[in-house]
Amino acid sequence: MLETPSLETREEVMFFDTDCGGVVHNIAYLRMIETCRTRLAAKLGMSLREMSLTHLFPVVTRTEIDYRKPAVLGDELIIKGVLESVERARFWCAFEMSRASDNALLITCRQSLALVQMPRGRPCRLPADWTEKYAHLMLKKGRETV
Repeated sequence: MLETPSLETREEVMFFDTDCGGVVHNIAYLRMIETCRTRLAAKLGMSLREMSLTHLFPVVTRTEIDYRKPAVLGDELIIKGVLESVERARFWCAFEMSRASDNALLITCRQSLALVQMPRGRPCRLPADWTEKYAHLMLKKGRETV
């Protein structure tokens, strides 16, 4: 059975995440997604330690986000991330954020990432074994992401 890597993280909305009305700032959601994405990358073989040794980093090239409902101070949020699709030189991750208390969907987000070799800043192809491991997620030539 082919694996679709996924991960779930939890965050509590802190005072620094909110405005004076106690509503979460839009950028705070992206910080929480960043945490989930970083941990998902570790499951894909790109742990923080590995990146520091190889200088090969997954870099966000595009973010699409829909803010559906606001979170407020003190909410416990559940962030679910999944490897959505794979191409030759980039991959897409999808995220959903919900409130734990009522399961309300707050955020949907997709991010495109490319592997970049530093310090030269050169893009690299995805690992060769991804073709087999994630064959069910490979985008065929001519098929566009939504």
